[in-house]
Amino acid sequence: MSLHLRPLHPLFAAEATGVDLRTPIDDPTLAGIVAALDRYAVLVLPGQALSDAQQMDFSARLGPLETTIKAYRPDHKARLDLHISDVSNLDENNRVMAPDDRRRMNGLGNRLWHTDSSFKAIPARYSLLSARAIPGAGGETEFADLRAAWDALPDAMQRRVEGLVAEHSILHSRASIGFTDFSAEERARLQPVPQTLVRTHPGSGRKTLYLASHAGSIRGMALPKARLLLLDLMEHATQRAFVYTHRWRLHDLVIWDDRCTMHRAREYDASVPRDMHRTTVSDGVSTLAQAGLAA
Repeated sequence: MSLHLRPLHPLFAAEATGVDLRTPIDDPTLAGIVAALDRYAVLVLPGQALSDAQQMDFSARLGPLETTIKAYRPDHKARLDLHISDVSNLDENNRVMAPDDRRRMNGLGNRLWHTDSSFKAIPARYSLLSARAIPGAGGETEFADLRAAWDALPDAMQRRVEGLVAEHSILHSRASIGFTDFSAEERARLQPVPQTLVRTHPGSGRKTLYLASHAGSIRGMALPKARLLLLDLMEHATQRAFVYTHRWRLHDLVIWDDRCTMHRAREYDASVPRDMHRTTVSDGVSTLAQAGLAA
């Protein structure tokens, strides 16, 4: 197999062709994909008509697979393997969910700018999203390049934020849109976790902001000041110059590096199926440990 890359944005994101992930790939091809992710942070692989097993097999080559936090809820009814996040509007019987279904309301949080699993003590390294059914219009995914956002910060702001530690919680991000329907078990297992606000991306050696709507406070900073600082950074990082919008085609597989990007889903007609299957690869170590900071 020969990997071919075509840039999709002046700063990041590329289309990758020449590989078929339905069959095992060799180590040099895998290394080429990782190197492309280090350079571009977002890779779009068209025409990858994967089964869930094939998607999990390939994802596991990139690192340990996460399990979905939906398993934390006692009444969870799984449609997919627990190593696959069900980013769809379908219920366990493959029917479009009712407009007031709790799962659909929770899923609206995906329209906030976020980084997958930053609310976990050990966050994500990569996410891989496979398009199994798409609506006729809408439902795009936008990505923000947090390395470019860091580079564009004034020197004084870079000095101000480097070394800060934010607290991330999915309860915070969901509460920001008025969603609070979490069980006691979910609340107990989804308490805020610390994440460094600035990271050094290991593959490229570039510094990057590490942001998400899950971030609700900063250690050692008064809450109003912390919230305003986080809002200012989010506004800066999501300027159009730093954003690539992906318009989905059936069987697209998009892989992104969660350590240096944010993303969000866009609105679509939820009365028609949108079936997206996401595998997530754990980074294996906390951001504080990577930065040599005490938890």
